[in-house]
Parts: sequence; structure tokens; C-alpha cells
Amino acid sequence: MVSEIRDLPEPPRRLWTIVGPGLVAAGVGISSGEFILWPYIASQAGLVFLWAAVLGILTQLFLNLEIERYTLATGETALAGFNRFWKHWGLVFAVLVYFGNLWPGWALSSATLATFLFGGNSTYIALGILIVIGIALTLAPVVYVALERLIFLKVAMVLTLVVLAMFLAVNAGTWRALPQVVTSIGTVPTQLGFALLLGAVAFAGSGGGQNLCQSNWIRDKGFGMGQYVPRLVSPVTGEEHARADVVTTYAFAVTPLNMNRWERWWRFANVEQFWTFAVVSIVTITLTSMLSHSLLYGETGLPNSPAFLQIEGRKLQALVGPWFGVLFWATGAFSLFGSAWGSPTTPAASRPTC
Repeated sequence: MVSEIRDLPEPPRRLWTIVGPGLVAAGVGISSGEFILWPYIASQAGLVFLWAAVLGILTQLFLNLEIERYTLATGETALAGFNRFWKHWGLVFAVLVYFGNLWPGWALSSATLATFLFGGNSTYIALGILIVIGIALTLAPVVYVALERLIFLKVAMVLTLVVLAMFLAVNAGTWRALPQVVTSIGTVPTQLGFALLLGAVAFAGSGGGQNLCQSNWIRDKGFGMGQYVPRLVSPVTGEEHARADVVTTYAFAVTPLNMNRWERWWRFANVEQFWTFAVVSIVTITLTSMLSHSLLYGETGLPNSPAFLQIEGRKLQALVGPWFGVLFWATGAFSLFGSAWGSPTTPAASRPTC
């Protein structure tokens, strides 16, 4: 392992131009948790378990920041750092991430919501989604850039939906129940089964390999010492992107100039992760759960699958208008499609480097 001493790069004057990794983590996580698991729990048990989602997201916030700290200071990924302790750690993590993303559940859920809009066979639609994603990721010159653009659109759609829902569909009873998020801390609705509850906590925020990918994403955005990572030029588009096989790690001397720059980089990383990852994740889970609680709480016999979203969409159509049910299903389908798109990039970004 080669280590090279360089000055820490100067942070850009307009830091908002490099906002992205935290929002990508939140956007990839806005999937089965926000649209299926947490709304289903709210429909059956109310809002008493939402505290666990907040706890899970805040825990991931600290994990993301520590993962980012390493890459800010060295320019290499977190997996490369793990390999220093044991050369096979990178492979172990990559295999675990592959298993975690192997089953195409997000694509099938997206296809199921699409059938609520257009009809058709969800299996064939899911197969088409996977083919489209495979082609797009293969041809995209920079996978992170393509994913970031998709996630920005996805988050904008979800936030638009939930803001409209707050004014048009959430009733006063749900607003009165919202303080339960705080007053019910420690309450566990065991009637739903621990497997469902633990799965919901796992899918709050990003989770798993997506957390480790924070180091890849901030390196690709040029955070800190990541600006020094050698670039490859795409033979198709001529665009540059960070090499995956970098064998050089970087360090900066502890000087007043570098420490001043470090404080600014670290402050920006904290702010970016807090607002674009933690706040966006908490807001989306809370508001989609409130919408489900308002429409479905107390209704028995709801299927524990994406099929219950068809019932929720029909209730929205009856309450607000046909257009709102269509918007609800379309946003859910696109959201789950975005997560299906993001999940293959996790194993790719988690490949071990030396």
C-alpha cells in the first residue's frame, strides 16, 4: 500500500454544488420501508412504533459520518480500510451485500404498483424493469451520476406527494396521534411479529451496503482527499470518474492550513448528512405512515404486501379525486424502481480495493 502526503484540498466556495451523497442514501432507502412496511405497521398498530424508525435512522447517520470521515482524510473507500486489518474483509462485505440485494423484491413491488395503473402481469413487468436497469447501468458512463439524477427526481416526487397528502388526505385524528412517536418510545407492537418489525427498522433509511457506499459516493463527488483519486475517462462519453482499482492512499500533514480546511469539510459533511439523509428519511417515513394511518387504521384483513397499497390508493381516489390515487401509485412505482436501480450499484461500489 502506497501512502502519499498532500495538502487537503480547499473546499469549494459554493458547497451546495456538491450536495448529493446523503440524499442518494436517503433516496435509495425510500422504498419498501417508506411505501410498504412502515405504512402497513401504521395501519395496524398506529404510530406507536415510529420511534424505532427515528432511532434506526439516527444510528445510521453516525455510521455514515464515520465512514465519510475515513474517506475525507484518505481518499480511499471504507472497504479498503477494512482490508488493512484482514485482506479478505472487502470480499466478505461484497458477498454479504450481493446476497442482500440478490432478490428483486423492489422491482417486483414496483411492477405490482404499475399494474394498479395499467394492468398487466407483474412478473413480466418486473422482468422488463430488471432488463432496463441492467442496460442503463451498463451504458451509463458514471454510475453514481446516473443514480444521483434519478434519486433527485425520486425524492422530489415523494416529497410532493406527501406534502399534498398532508393538506388533502390526512385527518385530524392522525395529527392528534402524532405525539405518540415520542410518548410511546419503547413500545413494541408484538402482534405484528418481530420479523416484520425488525425488517422495518432495517429498511428505515439506507441500511446495509448503502451505508458503506457513502465512502464511494463522496469520493466520486470529490470530497476531501477524494479529489486526488486518479480518474478514468469513459471511451464512450469522454467523462471522467474515479478509478475502482486505486492502490494509493493519501494523507495530509497536520498544519494550521490543513486543519482549517478539515474543519470546513467535516462541518459540511455533518450538515449534508443531517439534512439530506436523516431529515429526509424521517420526514418521508413519518408522513407516509401518517397517510396510511389516516386512511386505513383499524381496517382488518389488509394484506401484508404491496397489494394493500391498491386499497389505500382507491381510498385516496374516493377522498380526494381519481388523479390523486394515480399520483400515489405512480410515485410508489417510480420510488421502488429507483431503489431497484440503486441496489445493483451497492455491490458494484462495494467491490474490495487494495
